[in-house]
Amino acid sequence: MKRTIIFPLAVLLGTIIFTQCQQQTKGVAPTAIQENENQFGGYASKEELGEHLVGVAGCHDCHTPKKMGPMGPELDQDRALSGHPSDEPIPELNRKELESKGVAATQGLTSWIGPWGVSFTANITSDPTGIGNWTLEQFSRALREGKSKGLATNRDLLPPMPLMKELTDQEIEAIFAYLQSTQPIDNVVPQALPPLSALPN
Repeated sequence: MKRTIIFPLAVLLGTIIFTQCQQQTKGVAPTAIQENENQFGGYASKEELGEHLVGVAGCHDCHTPKKMGPMGPELDQDRALSGHPSDEPIPELNRKELESKGVAATQGLTSWIGPWGVSFTANITSDPTGIGNWTLEQFSRALREGKSKGLATNRDLLPPMPLMKELTDQEIEAIFAYLQSTQPIDNVVPQALPPLSALPN
């Protein structure tokens, strides 16, 4: 009779101990995926976090050319983040009037005209004509200090590119890692044009 009672109690006690050990092991030794998600704000990798930040910051709005779709202009994903197309001229507009009175943009939002002249959105793909040869330091300087090509001696970036001083080092590293993983697109973006008021008569 005693053996019959002791056996179920031993099984029950063993089950409780085994369950507690499993729970403690899960808490002490997280998987590699869990570690990455903790490190990258819930994303599995630095590149995935960077892709998220690029989307949130609206980088595609200006850096990705547009094409006409059934509902109007839409992102041309075949040329994602490649900047103003090298073979696309600026439209025939009265630049003098625009530069003195306001701001205008091309249909694809890759070229802008204003008091600063004409600016063209950069190629930020992994291609050498983009940022494929950049260093993280250059990329950080471009975002935080607004320097063209991330070089301290270069001119300031032109509108509509904003400064992103509030980005953390981790966020900048993640964005850079993602952009370096993008499809390389060979596209030499035109040089910015100075305002007509700055040109000799």
